[in-house]
Formats: sequence, structure tokens, C-alpha cells
Amino acid sequence: MTQVLFKDLGLADLLLAALDRAELVTPTPIQAEAIPPQLKGRDVLGIAQTGTGKTAAFSLPLLDSLLKTGQRAASRRPLALILAPTRELVLQIAETIHKLSDRTKLKHATVFGGVSARPQAEALARGVEIVVATPGRLLDLMEQKALALDAVKYLVLDEADRMLDMGFIRDVTRIVKALPTERQSLLFSATMPQSVASLAAKILREPVRVEVTPEIVTVEKIEQSAWLVPQKAKKHWLIRHLAEPGVDKVVVFTRTKHGANRLAEDLGKANIEALAIHGNKSQGARQKALSAFHSGKMRVLVATDIVARGIHVDDISHVVNFDLPEEPEAYVHRIGRTARAGKSGIAVALVDPTERAKLKAIEKLTGQRFDLKETDIVVPAGSASEERRPPREASGRGPSPARAHPGRQSRGPNPPPRAAAKPAGAAANATGRPGRNRRRRRTGSGAPKAATA
Repeated sequence: MTQVLFKDLGLADLLLAALDRAELVTPTPIQAEAIPPQLKGRDVLGIAQTGTGKTAAFSLPLLDSLLKTGQRAASRRPLALILAPTRELVLQIAETIHKLSDRTKLKHATVFGGVSARPQAEALARGVEIVVATPGRLLDLMEQKALALDAVKYLVLDEADRMLDMGFIRDVTRIVKALPTERQSLLFSATMPQSVASLAAKILREPVRVEVTPEIVTVEKIEQSAWLVPQKAKKHWLIRHLAEPGVDKVVVFTRTKHGANRLAEDLGKANIEALAIHGNKSQGARQKALSAFHSGKMRVLVATDIVARGIHVDDISHVVNFDLPEEPEAYVHRIGRTARAGKSGIAVALVDPTERAKLKAIEKLTGQRFDLKETDIVVPAGSASEERRPPREASGRGPSPARAHPGRQSRGPNPPPRAAAKPAGAAANATGRPGRNRRRRRTGSGAPKAATA
């Protein structure tokens, strides 16, 4: 069977020249199957994991259509809209579009939160053919009349499953309602749960379904292992193994933002330079961390799932699941950060005894059976209490009673003089704390509360 080349697909000469400059000759499977129906104007439902080349799979035909029609965008009225769940993915899509359209007259702009909206609004006012955006900031700019979607002819939803996981369904629905009904629509997703299938049914018209590179194929390229490690010992396990030869560039995934921050600090105390990256970090901080990681100035990046698909570095040697994810699909995306660009990779899962059910769910999804290895890590004295300390972000209940009412801590064995002058019927207030009876009446408590030391 003859292998398909980019020049066989019917793309515009300017795009073929851009591909030649990038030394790209042969399309990936998702590109070879998704580009032809798009060039014919068909809607496409693409199921492909991150790292399979799907960004070019929708960018090339979109740019081709814009080049061949020759239409230019008016101020604040783009012709194409690409929606993505995270800032990092928006920037990566925009980078691909920039490389492919570098010597054309087509212009694009990025729209995402965490930075000032003014430069984005000014770029839209100058007129851009393509907007790559996160849903939230796009709606903000629409409400500010900084752009209108009535001229959009091409819609792309990338990482649709992740977008829905992050709670963007209402935003996406509002955006789609603002689009013309006559348009070409593309939806790409790594998985196809019912929520994504329902969304696809609403926005796509008789789509061509393209499904390549099943998740299990990428998983098989990675050397996987799992260690049975109590939660309080995980930090010490990680510090030891980061010192092993060949552990060059590592992404460590935690469940919470607070956990990512704390782990990065703990690694720093152990003289292991690490930075945390998650949704609460500013755009500048996130880009700084990714740049330092990409350049090799820092070899450990601690991340949450919100950026699992936004980390694209070709030479990541190891992925460590410090906490197992709630959804088994997230495990596949996490370990997919390694073994990219034809290289091999290693993925390690640290499994607390309470996480065994999560590990079984991952085994069921991937077909991988883990032989749990035991660890000989001994937690240093004093570490256990530190690990059990509840994170601040989890409590949310304000100051403790002792801190809120410091006067309660200074009661002595003898009641104040005023209390001695009260009638015998005031025994409920015999501790000498003024207003205790009134406080009980306000709260409706029928019995005295336990004293707080």
C-alpha cells in the first residue's frame, strides 16, 4: 500500500511550503484520515489522544479553506473559532497556526483568562481571521462587545472531553448559540463519554467519524510500574528515586493545587529544584515554569490534572503519579506526557492502600496489570504529623473557637467577683463567663457546650 504524503492531500501551495520548511512530509494517521473530509466541507468527529498530531489535522484544512476563499476578517468579526480548555493548549494551538501560516496574510489571536483583556480586545479590533480561545474569556469579551461571532464559518472544539470535565458545558452551549447555523464544525476528543457524544450530536451535522491511535497503543509504549507506598511516605520515596541515574526530566502529578505547592516546597527543601503548575497560578508563572522545564533549567515539574494535556515537552523521561487520579482516563493522559516523538518513557504510580480501587479501575481501562512493589522507605520521626496536617484550602471554616474567643482561655479556678454575686439559680453560668446563657439561647443549644482548652 502506497503511503500518503501531504502533497497528495490537495493542500494550498503556501501550506505545503510551510510543511517543507518544518521538514514534514508524511501525515500522521489522524491527519491522513481527518484532512480529506474537511477539505470537502464535511463536519468531523475526531477521536485521538494528545500527541497524535490532531492540532495540524484541523489547522491545515481550516487555513486551506481561508486561503482559497480569500476572505478577510472585519474588525471584531473573526471567520474561524477554535475553543480549547486551557491557556496552555490555546498557546500551543496558536503556535502551530503561526508556523503553518507564517508567510500568508492570515492573522490569528489568542483569548484566555489570567491576563489583561485589553490587549486581546485590541487585537480583535484590528481584525483577525482566526481566534483561539478558552470559553470563559471569550464570553467575557462577547459581553463587552469586543467581538461578535456572526461571521464565523469554521468552529473547532479541541479536547472536548476535558472541556466538559472542567465544567465548560454551559459556556460552550452559549457560544454555539451565538454562531451562524451555516458553518463547518469539528470536534476532537481523546475519549468519547456520553456527555461528549451528546454535545457532538448537537453541534455536528452528519459528521465523518475518525478514530485512530487508541489510548491503549500509547500506553503500551511506556514502561509502567506501581509501588505500594503509604501517603505519608510518598514524599520520601520520591526524593530518593529522583536521585537515581537516568531520571532526567520528570512530571509529578498531584490531586490538588495545595498538594502540588506543598510537594514542590518539600522537594526544594531536599535540594531538588521543582516548580508547581496548576489553575491558580498566573499565566506568567505557568509560562515561566514551563519554559524553565522545557529548557532543562529545572528538571521536576509538579502539576495537577488541569494542565495534564497542556504539557508538551518531547524529552520527558518519567511521569510520577504521586496521587492516583479520580478518573482512570486521566491516568492515560498523565503518562502520555512521556514517550513522545518516538522516544521511550517510564511511568510510576505511588499507591496508598486506600487507592487500590483506583488502581483497579486503571487496570480495567488500560489492560495493564500491575504487580505492586513494596517499599522499604522509613518515614523520619516527626514527619507523620506533618503529613496529617489538613490543608488550609480544605477547611474553610475560619478561626478556631479558641482563636475567635480568646477570653475563654484565661478562666481560672476561681470565678470572677461578679459571678459570686449572682443568685443560686444561675448555676449554669458558674464558670464566670459573662453572656454564656444568652449565647446558649441564641444558638438554641439545650445543653452546655464542652469547654475549650
